Amino acid sequence: MVNCTVNSHLLKFWMLVILSSTAIARAEITSSTSAHLLTINGPIGPSVSDYITRGISDAEQAGAELILLQIDTPGGLDSAMRDIIKSILNAPMPVVGFVAPEGARAASAGTYILYACHVAAMAPATNLGAATPVQIGGGGSPMPGAPGDAKDKPKPARGATAMEKKQINDAVAYIRGLADLRNRNADWAEQAVREGASLSANEALQNNVIDLIAGDWDKLLQAIHHREIEFNGKPRTLQTANVEIIRITPDWRSDMLGVIANPNMAYILLLIGIYGLIFEFSNPGLGGPGIIGAICLFLALYAFQILPVSYVGLGLIALGVALMVAEAFAPSFGILGVGGGIAFVVGSIILMDTDLPAYQIAFPLIAGFALSSFLLFGVGLNMAMRARKLKYATGNESWIGKKAIASEAFIGKGHVRVEGERWRAECSEPVEANDEVIIDEINGLTLKVHKKT
Repeated sequence: MVNCTVNSHLLKFWMLVILSSTAIARAEITSSTSAHLLTINGPIGPSVSDYITRGISDAEQAGAELILLQIDTPGGLDSAMRDIIKSILNAPMPVVGFVAPEGARAASAGTYILYACHVAAMAPATNLGAATPVQIGGGGSPMPGAPGDAKDKPKPARGATAMEKKQINDAVAYIRGLADLRNRNADWAEQAVREGASLSANEALQNNVIDLIAGDWDKLLQAIHHREIEFNGKPRTLQTANVEIIRITPDWRSDMLGVIANPNMAYILLLIGIYGLIFEFSNPGLGGPGIIGAICLFLALYAFQILPVSYVGLGLIALGVALMVAEAFAPSFGILGVGGGIAFVVGSIILMDTDLPAYQIAFPLIAGFALSSFLLFGVGLNMAMRARKLKYATGNESWIGKKAIASEAFIGKGHVRVEGERWRAECSEPVEANDEVIIDEINGLTLKVHKKT
C-alpha cells in the first residue's frame, strides 16, 4: 500500500515536470516576435518617404512588434524627412535605427531620423552629422549633401540673411525636440545644425548621441534584448532574443515614384510633353504625339509637385520653347531663336531650387535638349512651314494654275475639259469653244477660271 502511494506521488511529480517544460517551451515560442526591416539607401526624397510611411503602416497591419530601420544616406529633402519622422513618432511599435553597414553614414536628414528612433545604433566605421539646412526650395527645404560639405560652409551666425536664420533656428528647435524626447545629447545636435559638426560611431556613443555600437543586426538585437525604453510615455522592455526579421523591399509603386521623382526624368517628361503637344497642334489628327505628350506632361507636373521646383525656371523653359516655335513661324534672322535658347538653358539650370547634388539636373542633359530643341524648332518646323507653301503635286488642288479647254462657248457659266474630265466652270469674261483658260480656284465641283492672255 505504501509502495502504491509513493509511485502515485512520483507519477504526479513527473507529470508536473513534463507539463511545466511544455508550458515553458510554448512560452518561448510565443515570445518570439516579428520585426519588419526597412532600408534607407541613398538620398531621401518622396519615394523613400512613401516607402517608409507605408512600410510602418503595413507592419502595423501585419502585427509586427518592431520596426528595424537601416540607414545609409547623404541627406535629402526636408519635407520627405519630416514625413518619415512623423511616421516614426506615431508608429504603434518601437523603431530601431541602425546606421549600417560599415562605411555607411547618416548625414544631414539621416541625423534627424536617427534621433527620432526609439533606439539609435551605429556600425563601426560609420558617421553622422552635418545637419545644417541649405537653401530652401519652393516645395520644401532641402538638407545638405555630404558631411564633408559642411567644413567649407561658414557659420550662419554672422552675415546670414533673415531667411537663413529662420531656417537654422527652425532646424535647431526641431532636432533639440527630438533629442529631448529620446534623452540624447541635445547640445551636440544643435552644434550639428549650426556648425555642420559630424561624429564617428565611437564619438557618437561617448557623447550620448546614440545608444550602442553593433557589427550587424544579429548582434544589435542581442544587445538590446531586455533593454528598457520609453514608448508613448511609458516604460517598455524589448524582447528581441527570438525576433524574426522580415525584410521589406520597395514595391512597384515606390520604384515608379522614385523614377518619376528623379529630377532628370521629370525634366525629360516635361519636354516630351511639350514637344508632343506642339507636334499635335501643328499636325492635327495624328493623335499619338498628343496622347503621349499629355501623359508625360501630367507625370512631370506630378513630379514637380513633390520636388523643390523654381517656378521662375519653369516659366523660362516655357518662354524659351515659345520663342523657338515663334522663330519657325515668323523668321526673325535668329533673334527669337537665340533668345529662346538662352531662356531655355537658364530656366533648366535653375529649375531645381536646391543645392543638393542628388536633385540637380545634369548639365549634359540640359545642353543636349537645348541644342536639339533649337534645331527642331528653328530648322525642322521652318522646313515644315515652307513645305506647306509648296504647290500641291497630287489631287484636284494640283490643278490650280493649270490649263483647261472650253468645251463650249459661254458667258459666266459653262463647261471645260481638264485631263479628260468635264467640269463646270465660271468665268467673268466671254469664252469661245476650245479657248484655253487657267484654273484659279476649285469650289466644290466648279472651277473658277480666267482666259489665257
